[in-house]
Amino acid sequence: MNGYNRSFFGMPPAVKNIIYINILMLLANYASIGIFNVDLNRILGIYFPASDQFRPIQILTHMFMHGGIWHLFFNMLALYMFGQVLEQVWGPKRFLIYYFVSGLGAMATHMLVMEIQYRQVMNYIAPEQLQEVLDDGYTYTLQLKAYTDPVMRKLQYILYTPTVGASGAIYGVLLAFGMLFPNTPLLLLFPPIPIRAKYFVLLYGGLELYLAITQPGSSVAHAAHLGGMIFGFILIKIWKKTTKTFY
Repeated sequence: MNGYNRSFFGMPPAVKNIIYINILMLLANYASIGIFNVDLNRILGIYFPASDQFRPIQILTHMFMHGGIWHLFFNMLALYMFGQVLEQVWGPKRFLIYYFVSGLGAMATHMLVMEIQYRQVMNYIAPEQLQEVLDDGYTYTLQLKAYTDPVMRKLQYILYTPTVGASGAIYGVLLAFGMLFPNTPLLLLFPPIPIRAKYFVLLYGGLELYLAITQPGSSVAHAAHLGGMIFGFILIKIWKKTTKTFY
């Protein structure tokens, strides 16, 4: 285990700073909405690359934005519970590498799924419908309106709905905890029964796979959660092969 001084509130530095940044960004968004009527999620959340609202900086910033206090709370609670254990084992540098690889891998997986959906829509949409969505779709979205035509509505969703949250990275953290401490008992909330970490990870991974297949148009990016776990798994396997003392 890497040794270093733990910081304020007993949290190691990387986990502490990630939590603080996420909290500050949520507060900044609330202030922006309240004072300027500007939702920062629509600026810093990530859009599908074919959208005119996409900006490269969103690849990083979307990981620090959340849809609300409960979205933030559960992500940061999981990071606090599992992330600080991993950071104590790996040290802050390796933990941050893992966290961002999982998060960016989650984003890439989500965008791959969106690309498949985008290509399907483009095969069916008429040229005049496409132009209408490109001209007015973003404004409609800001006004909380949606097209009645299902193909136009789907394209509107793909192009003008930003993705926010650290969930992909958090699922990667959960996967790593299950791999490093497979027999550690964890207590489920519903139902309140103990379960070993390895089974807990398999349960959540299986659930996300099922939801990704059965609810492809869900507002929850289930494919991103799976992507975070997959990229985290690959990185851990690489580290095990290339590092004599993995932990």
